[in-house]
Amino acid sequence: MTVGEIGAEYGYTVDGEKVGEVENETFCADSLEIRIRGVNVHPGMAKNKLVNAIKIASLIIGKLPKGRMSPETTRKREGYVHPHQISGNVEEVTLKFLIRDFAETGLKAKEAFIQKTIENVMALHPKAKADVKVIESYRNMKGILDQHPVVLRMAERAVRKSGLKSRRAIIRGGTDGARLSFMGLPTPNLFTGGSNFHSKHEWIALEDMKKAAEVLVHLLQLWAKKK
Repeated sequence: MTVGEIGAEYGYTVDGEKVGEVENETFCADSLEIRIRGVNVHPGMAKNKLVNAIKIASLIIGKLPKGRMSPETTRKREGYVHPHQISGNVEEVTLKFLIRDFAETGLKAKEAFIQKTIENVMALHPKAKADVKVIESYRNMKGILDQHPVVLRMAERAVRKSGLKSRRAIIRGGTDGARLSFMGLPTPNLFTGGSNFHSKHEWIALEDMKKAAEVLVHLLQLWAKKK
């Protein structure tokens, strides 16, 4: 479906966290995929011949900073590099990273860091090869939403009409609204009240869900009156 088929000037996603929050920023996000090709021979005859792609991948991961630049060591506006998937064998390994930063310059700097790390490791293994592919995921929607302040003001009014304190917040993650905003449909993100997203302990209180629904009703009423 295209934005034209949706037939709207503005949109809202309901995918946020704390009650009362109106989120107007996301990470800039890319994926980075590394395909490492080693040399596989029978281990009994491997002297000076075998090049283990698994060990090369582990060296790349081992070169990542300790205590910073990872999801488990960052918060607020700090970005990260995150190896989130690895598969393969001695002959070939695919290693996938998530790259995140609120600024595109920071995103590119992290990608350059990973690229340089790969080059340094591969220089130690001249018989092996590595192909690197960067795939764009989404960009920070703030730049788009700043051009359409009414879409945020209306959301904040709806939150206040529900008896809540309205707060603008950032998303340390993504939302469909980021994609939609850059497709021409400015779309901030509204709270759900959920916690521990993507974990086995994800949960949400019924009272918070009811408040989220109440905000949506007020939002529809406000836009109807504006029209």
